[in-house]
Amino acid sequence: MNRNRRALVTGGSGDIGGAIAQALAADGCEVFVHANAQFARAEAVVESIRANGGTAHALSFDLVDGAATRAALDDLLEGGPIPILVHNAGVHDDAPLAGMREEQWRRVIDVSLHGFFHASQPLLLPMARLRWGRIVCVSSVAAVLGNRGQVNYAAAKSALHGAAKSLAREMASRGITVNVVAPGVIAGRMSEGAFGEAEIKALVPAGRAGTPEEVAALVRFLCSEEAAYVNGQVIGINGGMA
Repeated sequence: MNRNRRALVTGGSGDIGGAIAQALAADGCEVFVHANAQFARAEAVVESIRANGGTAHALSFDLVDGAATRAALDDLLEGGPIPILVHNAGVHDDAPLAGMREEQWRRVIDVSLHGFFHASQPLLLPMARLRWGRIVCVSSVAAVLGNRGQVNYAAAKSALHGAAKSLAREMASRGITVNVVAPGVIAGRMSEGAFGEAEIKALVPAGRAGTPEEVAALVRFLCSEEAAYVNGQVIGINGGMA
């Protein structure tokens, strides 16, 4: 159990991020649900957590803006360390690379990769002093298999794999684990309309889309005491796609 631990979920306004926030709150964490453009959705997640007896707060800042992120996290750290970080924030801006605009490339890289640096770096020394921490990055099966039209997205997410493995080596002696969860096709707003039932059955050996709650259950485990020896791993949750 994670009683009295504080957790930050970036991109907590989305389907997967919201489910992760709910799962961590159910495990006893005080959860900070981050959003940028979709703050109302983050507030709805917080209301749901509170209705179920949990503790949560919504906050909004742009992860791409390092100064704004640092200021927001410094404010949170005044209340104590934040030993659990789930970096779920990410965006799609799909196009074949031959026709991709530079701003499409930069936007996707900025949120997933630079956002990871901005969110994690200020939290590391307080975690190290606590000698306990859990960092989980939410990636994608696209980073493992590649995907047409998603060179930018696959590049951003696969870069997180290398960052997580390296950070795991840096922080392991302090009781801090860093892992990656790489979902496949997950039901929700992001995949709605992108995949038909027949396409999902052709792509996914399990014959169905996963659920945000299934992803959240894996993240919840990786953030637990029981997962202390799972470190530097990229764990797929994709129904057998990879």
